[in-house]
Amino acid sequence: MDGGGNENKIEDEDKQALAALSSVPSPHRAKVHSYSQQLRGEKKPYRQGRKHSLDGIPAGGSRPLSSSDDDFSNYSLDEEEGALDLKPFTPLGEFVAAVSPAAAGSSSPGPGGGSGSGSVSGGKGEAIFKVPTRAAVHPGRPPCLELRPHPLRETQVGKFLRNIACTETQLWAGQESGVRFWRFDRIYDPGCGLGGKVRRGDEDAAPFQESASTSPTFCLMVDAANGLVWSGHKDGKIRSWKTDVDAGAAANAPFKEGLSWQAHKGPVLSMVMSSYGDLWSGSEGGVIKIWPWESIEKSLSLKSEEKRMAALLVERSAIDLRSQVTVNGNCSISSSDIKCLLSDNIRAKLWCAQSMTFSLWDARTKELLRVFNIDGQTENRVDGGDAAAAPAEKPAKEGKGKSVNKKEKGQGFLQRSRNAIMGAADAVRRVATRGTNAFVEDPKKTEAIVMTADGMVWSGCTNGLIIQWDGNGNRVQDFNLLNKNTAVQCFCTFGARIYVGYASGIIQMLDLEGHLLQMWVAHSNPVLKLAVGKGYIYSLASHGGIRGWSTLSPSPIDQILRSELAGKEATYTRKDQFRVLIGTWNVGQGRPSQEAMMSWLGSTAGDVGIVVVGLQEVDMGAGFLAMSAAKETVGLEGSAIGQWWLDNIGRALGEGSVFERMGSRQLAGLLVSLWVRKNMRQHVGDVDAGAVPCGFGRAIGNKGGVGLRIRVRDRIMCFVNCHLAAHLEAVNRRNADFDHIYRNMVFGKPTIPNAAVAAGVSSSSHTLKSDNNNNGSSEDTKPELSDADMVVFFGDFNYRLFGISYDEARDFVSQRSFDWLRERDQLRAEMKAGRVFQGMHEAIITFPPTYKFERNVPGLGGYDSGEKKRIPAWCDRVIFRDTRPGSSTPSQCECSLECPVVSAVIQYEAVMDVTESDHKPVRCKFHIQVAHTDRSVRRQEFGEILRTNEKIQSLLEECRVVPETAVSTNSIALQNQDTAILRITNKSAADKVVFRIYCEGQANFKDEGDEAEYRARGNHGFPRWLEVTPAAGIIKPDNSIEVSVHHEEFHTLEDLVDGIPQNWWCEDTRDKEVILVVVVQGSGSTEVATHRVHVRHCLSAKTLRADSKSGSRRGQKSDPKQQSGSSDATDDSRSSQKP
Repeated sequence: MDGGGNENKIEDEDKQALAALSSVPSPHRAKVHSYSQQLRGEKKPYRQGRKHSLDGIPAGGSRPLSSSDDDFSNYSLDEEEGALDLKPFTPLGEFVAAVSPAAAGSSSPGPGGGSGSGSVSGGKGEAIFKVPTRAAVHPGRPPCLELRPHPLRETQVGKFLRNIACTETQLWAGQESGVRFWRFDRIYDPGCGLGGKVRRGDEDAAPFQESASTSPTFCLMVDAANGLVWSGHKDGKIRSWKTDVDAGAAANAPFKEGLSWQAHKGPVLSMVMSSYGDLWSGSEGGVIKIWPWESIEKSLSLKSEEKRMAALLVERSAIDLRSQVTVNGNCSISSSDIKCLLSDNIRAKLWCAQSMTFSLWDARTKELLRVFNIDGQTENRVDGGDAAAAPAEKPAKEGKGKSVNKKEKGQGFLQRSRNAIMGAADAVRRVATRGTNAFVEDPKKTEAIVMTADGMVWSGCTNGLIIQWDGNGNRVQDFNLLNKNTAVQCFCTFGARIYVGYASGIIQMLDLEGHLLQMWVAHSNPVLKLAVGKGYIYSLASHGGIRGWSTLSPSPIDQILRSELAGKEATYTRKDQFRVLIGTWNVGQGRPSQEAMMSWLGSTAGDVGIVVVGLQEVDMGAGFLAMSAAKETVGLEGSAIGQWWLDNIGRALGEGSVFERMGSRQLAGLLVSLWVRKNMRQHVGDVDAGAVPCGFGRAIGNKGGVGLRIRVRDRIMCFVNCHLAAHLEAVNRRNADFDHIYRNMVFGKPTIPNAAVAAGVSSSSHTLKSDNNNNGSSEDTKPELSDADMVVFFGDFNYRLFGISYDEARDFVSQRSFDWLRERDQLRAEMKAGRVFQGMHEAIITFPPTYKFERNVPGLGGYDSGEKKRIPAWCDRVIFRDTRPGSSTPSQCECSLECPVVSAVIQYEAVMDVTESDHKPVRCKFHIQVAHTDRSVRRQEFGEILRTNEKIQSLLEECRVVPETAVSTNSIALQNQDTAILRITNKSAADKVVFRIYCEGQANFKDEGDEAEYRARGNHGFPRWLEVTPAAGIIKPDNSIEVSVHHEEFHTLEDLVDGIPQNWWCEDTRDKEVILVVVVQGSGSTEVATHRVHVRHCLSAKTLRADSKSGSRRGQKSDPKQQSGSSDATDDSRSSQKP
């Protein structure tokens, strides 16, 4: 719209004041626990605002490679018969040739929708405007196993996956309603398909088994010794699950938990088993509790009928470490939430990571050894009350009693409006943030921690910093390998490698010195967790997708897999087609009749699957703009007028019976909404919304853009409704507005429409790309729109006709001489020059100019005849691009995985009989073809290639080699306080050996002839009387390492809980024997070798075995030669970890 009324007054009187306007900053968002909270419409108790399930995950930076999950490996659903209203697939070139102008609403397809002399393209489209590269197999990352393809967010209500952990035979995942697991022997099996019994979102996932419903799972821990997986939950409970679930029974019914007890009042945020088998758990407020293994073992032995007694037994055995280090109300450790717990099995210590501090504990004595901050400085903490809320009162005091200066009364309308808008924004922001630290976040908060094979500890921070520590908590060095402020989310290790998962979706592989070995974009969303299992590094993304990356990568196997998978493209490629209707209308603050809505939308939506409607100037009052700007600063949007429009659009489309609204976004007078036909709903989801203001100092939404992003058949489509700068001479401002919107449109997670109080669904506020990345100018980052498979811009672009008078334009319009008028179109000229909408296309315009009309005057005689006599213009337009390179037409580029979205415009027209506004509504109908991947079939092909390809099998065989190693003895006898030395030798001259030692079990003997019955402690922990140091490490080629095996008496006050000794059934006169297992593997081998060493504690000298007289008193080393005898012990077993 030309901007009549107040807008003209603003532009004419106070142009100079425009430069003084500053944008309103957006607040940081508070972290929430529930990943599906945005889909339930829940309210946060401390402030009202937009609710995001993933707000706790920091936004990632720009990516060196394409980040889309769908670029090279695409998700599909098997159709049910009649489920999707799609036509049989026809090559688009043939389809376009068959569409006549009459059938297409008196318009021919333009470029990008067919050829025609009146169509226009926006230059070549280079740099950020370039069409994204697509291929059947991603060339920029290792080939991956799609265990669980990216599910649509809307299908995951209450089922979002939070974490993963691997046993020897299974991959377990914790979700918002319990746990589930996949068996490694079935990871290549096909999914159940859309008609299967699994819920939506898991149709193409490998077969899995699921537990009965529980409170949301926050953490997982594997206890391999006892065949258990432990889970910590939001309700404060710890639950155990048996890993030997019967496959047949679980296929029909959810499996149930075993032992469970109330561990904390708040959620269980982290768990770990110490090197002595005790379970440590952390919760909110810095609470750490220890659950001794003896009480857990006793409870596990009870029958199911004694479940309550078992829970009480464990609950009463708890050791509250926070209370033990609190003296006179002052605590030695921070009161912030526990982020991570880490067991140092090498030194028998335990690390507790909080956001800004670490505490180091002795796993055996449970004593606090040290507290230090993220900079490595020791802290003598006295943890008192939280006074952080005090500074929040300052702005409120400053805002009180503010009177209007007399000079302000003489200011122009623009300046007074600016003051009102900024004042309203400040007031709303103060109310929203009073008493909170919503805007204060330290960039170096710890997010993850891991221990490597060499005994070093690595931690990752929210600013991307990776810190290396030694075993005593001394800071060694730090790295920032991305050079961007993208948060480290998780770690895992395999052999001599470290894997790092980032919030940007990137995974890095490092060596033990911190050198970067490989980096790739693993997911389009943050990587939440990494886990190692059966030859793969499994990564869980925040959207719920799980991928497996070979532990052998990078290797020649990667290239073979790429080539073989690409060669089988035809077997897993699927094609579909559907139609999309785009409607745009500058309503000029009017409210049309239902007949007008039906004429515009309802009359032509009968054959379309998706409808996108964009409105401009829904409301443009100064008070409304001020309130809209204020609400945007705290994450609110929408209005009663916007809701009226949504209701009436829905009525015209048959909402409820035919179409379903899936998302909307309002920014001041701009409103965009998305509607999907019900029988296509199952293939559309991941609706995200964004907004970019371009008015008044890039802060107010009277001009700007609102957008929606969706996934359709695993392809990303973006729809952006724009209102650009007005006036004939403002061509450069319009170009700049488009560029600003394109570069800064950031999509966030909306809520479902029915749960929104305001009009439209909530989404991220208009945070610029540079704000999300904290990395300088947004020019340096890749816009989110550039990653989409299809982008459609529509709205009131305000481009006019130039070099023509009002009367001449009226004459040409009356004669329908649109060819000549198109040559005078500013937008056409700017696109041809490559200054705007670069790389995009517009179909042939065959309808009269849509602006400016007298209201309620029908026909072409309704053009503005007032004093200004504005020249008719095509202000209202639809511009688009798909995945075809350059100016290719459908006949030149067939729909395939390399060019997955091909579109044709089959209708582009204005509805001239609608007279309720000074603009005419415009509609554009696309026929779209989409190529996507059947993930289930491709996973089968992936497994088949691994099993049958001879080259891959040969390379895998080479990677199974374990360096030759030897241990000095297979039997050790100890008396009280004795120490023996176990020597492990690496006989390889080329490869390092990674070793670890665990306790397979303990047996007690009262008489010499007693039969041994070995019982394992938690996660193969050592008994309290045995110290093994170091219990893990790396041995260089042709070198050996000496491991101290020491008996230690253990009677301390900490062992008494409620007066009961925690090791009461061990304190008897029986001899005890344990089996130590030494596990060795090469630095990158897929197979391990094991040695077993029997260690016996004898109470008297007469019970010593003849072959164990080499034990010595504490402080004295035994003779290695005497221990080793005539020959070294050899490998006694091997286990494979091949993919």
